[in-house]
Amino acid sequence: MIKANKWVCLLVMLLVLGLQAEELQGPTADAAGSSTGLGTGTGTATPTLPGEASTQAEADEVTTAETESRVPAESNERKAAKPKDATEFATRSKVMPAALLERLWADSVMRQHKLKAEIARIEAQRQPTEVSEQTPEQIEGKHCKILQLLDLINPFPAQTMYENAMDMLAKPHTDKRVAFTLLKKAAAFNHLKARAELAWAVVLGHWMDFDFNHAADEFESLVNEGVPEAHMGLGFLYSAGVGGKNVSQPLALIHYTLAALGDNTLAQMAMGYRYLYGINVPISCEKALIQYKRVAKKVASKITFANGPIVHRVRLLDELENPGSDETEIVDYYQLLADKGDVQSQVGLGQLYYQGGKAIQQDHQKALEYFTQAANAGNAIGFAFLGKLYLEGSEQIKADNDTALKYFSKASEMGDPVGQSGLGLMYLKGLGVPKDTIKALSYFTQAADQGWVDGQLQLGNMYFTGNGVKADYKLAFKYFNLATQSGHVLAYYNLGVMNAYGMGMLRSCPAAVEFFKTVSERGRWSSRLMHAYSDYKKNRIDKAYMQYSLMAEVGYEVAQSNAAFLLDREEVHVFNDRHEDLIRAFYYWKRAAGQGYSAAQVKLGDYYYYGWGTATDFETAAALYRKASEQQYNAQAMFNLGYMHEQGLGMKKDWHLAKRLYDLAAETNSDAKVPVALALFKLQMLAKIESIKESPYRFIFYMDENIAANWDLYMITVLTLLLGIIMYMRRPFQQPDQPAAAPPDDIAAAPVNLAPVGAEAAAVAGAEGAVRAPPAAATIPQDSSAPSTSAAAFATAAANANAAPEGASSSTSAAPDGANVNTLGPTD
Repeated sequence: MIKANKWVCLLVMLLVLGLQAEELQGPTADAAGSSTGLGTGTGTATPTLPGEASTQAEADEVTTAETESRVPAESNERKAAKPKDATEFATRSKVMPAALLERLWADSVMRQHKLKAEIARIEAQRQPTEVSEQTPEQIEGKHCKILQLLDLINPFPAQTMYENAMDMLAKPHTDKRVAFTLLKKAAAFNHLKARAELAWAVVLGHWMDFDFNHAADEFESLVNEGVPEAHMGLGFLYSAGVGGKNVSQPLALIHYTLAALGDNTLAQMAMGYRYLYGINVPISCEKALIQYKRVAKKVASKITFANGPIVHRVRLLDELENPGSDETEIVDYYQLLADKGDVQSQVGLGQLYYQGGKAIQQDHQKALEYFTQAANAGNAIGFAFLGKLYLEGSEQIKADNDTALKYFSKASEMGDPVGQSGLGLMYLKGLGVPKDTIKALSYFTQAADQGWVDGQLQLGNMYFTGNGVKADYKLAFKYFNLATQSGHVLAYYNLGVMNAYGMGMLRSCPAAVEFFKTVSERGRWSSRLMHAYSDYKKNRIDKAYMQYSLMAEVGYEVAQSNAAFLLDREEVHVFNDRHEDLIRAFYYWKRAAGQGYSAAQVKLGDYYYYGWGTATDFETAAALYRKASEQQYNAQAMFNLGYMHEQGLGMKKDWHLAKRLYDLAAETNSDAKVPVALALFKLQMLAKIESIKESPYRFIFYMDENIAANWDLYMITVLTLLLGIIMYMRRPFQQPDQPAAAPPDDIAAAPVNLAPVGAEAAAVAGAEGAVRAPPAAATIPQDSSAPSTSAAAFATAAANANAAPEGASSSTSAAPDGANVNTLGPTD
C-alpha cells in the first residue's frame, strides 16, 4: 500500500512538472508554427530570437549573418490544416504581447542599423581629395536625402525642436537667435508649422531680413497642405499689398475665413473685427461675438493669479505732440533714491519691474530684490508683493506656497489689501492651507472694501459661481464692474459672459462683443506692439510698420493709428510710392477713427479737406471735426471747425460761431491760445472791413477799377516816393564847423599858443580849489613871466572847466600852487 502511494505521488509530480515546462516553453509546435511561422515541417518548436523575420521576404531585407541560419517558414496550407483548440488560443494570449513588443523593437533597431549603414555608404562615396564644385541643386538634393533618412531614424525631432523654439519665443528672457535656429532645423525636416513661422519672420523682419516674395511662395506652398498659419499669412499679404500681391480684400477675406476655421487666433480676431465694423462683409454682431468669444476664452484660460500681461498702448501721434519725460530718466531717479534707502522708491521700482513698463522690460528677479529691501524696512506692500511673487512663480522664482503664506500673513496683519486678497486666494484654492471658503470670503471682503482689484474680482467670482455663498448675479456684476475700472482681464471676461448669455441682466450682444474684444487684445500676441515700438525707437521704421500693419488687421486701434502715422510722415520705404502711401494711410486713419480715436478723426478730416488719398469733401471733413469736438473735446477739431465756419467751407459762413469755436479751443487747450489769438485778430480785421463796406466810405473799395487801368503809373509813383524817403533817411550827418588853431611859426610863439590851455588848467584848478579850500585860498597866483589874459578868455576857460576830462582835472590839481603852468620846461 505504501509503495502504491509512492507511485501515485511520483506520477502527480511528473504531471505538475510537465505542465510547468509546457507553460514555460510557450506555444506548442502547432501554435508556434501558426503564430510565428518559425516551426519546422516536423512540428518541433523553435525558440524565437529578437530581430528575426517571420517570412522569407522580410528575411531577404536583413543583411546580417543571423539570417542565413534561420529555418524556412512553413507553408500556408500546413498552417490552415492544423486545428486550433482552446489551449492554443490561451497560450497565444499570454505570449503574443511580449512577442509583439520584442518583434517591433527588433525591427526598429534593425531599421536604424540599416539606415545608418546607408548614410555611411553615402558619406563614403565622397572624394575628399578632389574638390569639385557642385550645383546648388545637387547640394540641396543630397542634404534633403540625408535629412529624410535622419527623419526615419527619429520620427519626432522636428516637433520637439519646434515646441522648444516656440517656448523660447514666448519667454522674455531667452535668446531669440537660438529659437530661430531651432525653427530652421525643424523646417529642414519639412515641419509645416516651422516653415510657416519662418515665413512670418521674413514678413515682419523678426531676426531676419525682409523677403516678401519668398514668404509668398512659402505661404502658397503651405496653403496646399492646409496650414492655418499659411492662410493667415497669405490673407495678410493680399490685404497689405506686398510680396508681389495686389491689394485684394476679397481674397484676403477668403484666407482669413479658412484660417479662422483652422483655429488660428489672429484670423479669428481679424474676422471678428470685420464682422463688427462691416469691413467687406455685412455687419453682424452675432458672428463677431462667436469669433471674439473663442479668442477671449483662450486668453482667460492662460491667466492664473496675476492680471495677465501688461499692454502698453503707445500712440506715436500723441507722443509726438506731448513728448513728456523719458521713462529711463525716471527710473534712474528712483534708482538713486532707492539706493539711498527710500522705501517708497523701492516699492515703486519693484512694481515697475513686476509688471514691466514702456521702456523697462519685466524682470521678476529685480522686483524680488526691491520688494525684499522694502520688506526689510517693514513696508506692508513689500511683504504683500513678495507673497505674490512666490505664489505665482516665474522663470527666475520658483513657486513656494509656504513662503507666500508667510509673507501674505505679515502683510495682512498690517492691514494691506494685497496681503488680505492673497490669503483669501490661498484659502479658496487650498494652496498650502486647508480649503476654507468662509475665511476666503472674509479676506476678499476686507480687500475689496479697500479698493483692491483682486479682492473685488474674487468676491465677484464667489457670488457668480455660488462658491461658499449663495449665488447672486447682481452682486457679482457689481464687483466685476469695480474690477474692470482697474483693468482686470478676468473681470472683462466675466462681464462678457454675463452680457452674452443674459445672466442677471438683459442680453446685450454689443456689450458682450466689446468686453470680449478687450480681453482678446490682452493676449500674449499683443507683445508685438511693444516690439514695433522698440523698432521705431531704434529707427527700424519698416519693421515697425509691418508689425503695426499686422496688428491693425486684427483690430488694434493703436496699431492702426501708428501705421497711418508712419505712412503720413513719409518714413516707410516698403512701397516707394507716395500716392499709395496716402491711400493706405487714409484707410488706417479711417479704421482708427471708427473706433473712437479723436486724433484719428481729426486727421481723417484733414485727408478729406486736402484730398489726400481720397476726393476732396468739405462736408465730410466738417462732420468729422464736429464729431471729434463734441465727443472728445478735441481742441484741434474745434479750431478747424471754426476756420471752416469763418470761410464758409462745407457749411454756412458764420463769424459769430467761428469766434465761439475759437474761444472753446483756447479754453480746452492752453497750447491753442496763440493761434486762437491770431485767428481772432484776423476775424476782427475782416469784420472791420465789412463794416467799412457798409459805411459812406465804401467808395474806397471801388477804386480798384481806376487803379487797374493805370496800374503802371501808380506803381512808378509809389516806388519813386519810397526811393526818395530812403535817400532822405540815409543822408550823411554834418557836424558844426569849429575854428582851427593857427600853426606856430616859431618857438617864440609857443607860449602865446599855449595860453588858452594854461588858462583852462588854471580855471579848473581854481574851481577845484574853491570847493576844497576856504574863500581866501581861491585866488589864482599869476606869474610875472606869463602873458596876461583877457577877461573874455578867462570866462571861456571857466565855462569849459566843467567839461574838462576827469583825468585832466586831477592832473592839473596835483600841480604845486606856485608853479606856472604856462612856463616851458628845461627840455623845451
